[in-house]
Amino acid sequence: MDRLPLRHTKWSDRLAFDIALLLEKSGETLDEVIERHAITPNDMLAFNDDPIFRKKVEIYRDEIREKGVTFRLKARAQAEELLVTSWQLIHSPEVSPAVKADLIKSTVKWGNLEPKKEGTDAEAEGRFTITINLGESAHQMTQVIEHEPDNRTDAEFIDAS
Repeated sequence: MDRLPLRHTKWSDRLAFDIALLLEKSGETLDEVIERHAITPNDMLAFNDDPIFRKKVEIYRDEIREKGVTFRLKARAQAEELLVTSWQLIHSPEVSPAVKADLIKSTVKWGNLEPKKEGTDAEAEGRFTITINLGESAHQMTQVIEHEPDNRTDAEFIDAS
C-alpha cells in the first residue's frame, strides 16, 4: 500500500511495477506481491477496476517488453520506495537540520523542480536572438529580433492563417 502521507491512490507505483513484472513472467508470484505490499486479494480486485492503475501497469509492461528489466527501470522503482524513507527522515525530530536540508534539496533535484536559470533555458526552449548590424562603423545601427517559439499545433496554425 502507498505509505506516503499524500494518499492520492490506494496503490503505489511499486505495486503497479510488480504486477507488470508478474504479468511479463519476470517477477514474484501473485501471493508474494500481495504479501509484500500488505494487501488482500480483494484489494487487488479493486485496483484492477481502477483505470489509472491498469494504465500504469500497461506502461510498465511496455517498458519491460521494449527495454527488458534494465538497471535504470529497477533504480526508478527503488527510488519511488526510498521517497517514503526520505519523507520519514525529513519529518523526524531526531534527524539533524543539515540532513533534512540535503534530503529536501535532493528531492527537488530528482523531481526536476529546481528554478530555471535565465539565458540557458531560453535557448533550450527554442527561443533565439538575431542581431543585425546595418551600415558602416560611423553610422552603426543594431536591430535585435527576438523570437518566442510558437507552441500552436499544426491545426491551430492553419486555422489562424
